[in-house]
Amino acid sequence: MAIRLKSPDQIERMRKAGRIVRLVLDRLGDMVAPGVTTEELNAEAERLCLANGGKCLFKGVPGRGRAGPFPGAICVSLNEEVVHGLPSKRTVVDGDIVSVDFGVELDGWCGDAAETYIAGQAPEDVRRLVEVTRNSLALAVAMAAPGVKWSSVAEAMQGYVEGEGFSVVREFVGHGIGSDMHEDPKVPNFVSRDLLRRDINLTPGLVLAVEPMVNLGSADVKCLADGWTVATCDSAPSAHFEHTIAITPDGATVLTDGS
Repeated sequence: MAIRLKSPDQIERMRKAGRIVRLVLDRLGDMVAPGVTTEELNAEAERLCLANGGKCLFKGVPGRGRAGPFPGAICVSLNEEVVHGLPSKRTVVDGDIVSVDFGVELDGWCGDAAETYIAGQAPEDVRRLVEVTRNSLALAVAMAAPGVKWSSVAEAMQGYVEGEGFSVVREFVGHGIGSDMHEDPKVPNFVSRDLLRRDINLTPGLVLAVEPMVNLGSADVKCLADGWTVATCDSAPSAHFEHTIAITPDGATVLTDGS
């Protein structure tokens, strides 16, 4: 792995990008309600990002296979959709959960975060799913510190989620981030042989996009016909939270919380 550590100045530049990410996600959180379309959420995200001098990080990212470049400013995934959902004229209805992933490039540095919002009234198990996914990210932030191995953090995240009766998505994980959206290392939310073989030692200057994806049912996922949207195989709901965090001598600092 070619991990690129960041200087304190570079981390602060990433924090500036992260402030725009948070501004947008907070605004979209206010908009999510029955009747809004995912296309409207996308348009507002792009407007706010550009108005604050940023570039929408996801728009135009090349697709794989027959999938064309990503068309939206946001990834917006509803209910059983896990990640990479496409904005459209689809209308949010009461009880939907809406996961929004958004990234910004500002002056050559990136920020990336995600939130899952509940539109109206959702069943108790779905509300718990969202809460547990949010808590698993908070657990990772609290544990991350110099000298800690990522496998210890991933083990705690996995144990907490599975102990609550939910499942952790394996096919998609977090990542390093900096001047590029995706950098080494890969940052899983679970323990695997590969992680134990190539563990990540948390070091000051390491910046990670940590993003648990948690399913109400099975962990199995599939890519839909549009070539982008990933959904659960059993059609059970999924939630997604993400922060960009930097490891400092004092622990982890969140770059996408608006501070």
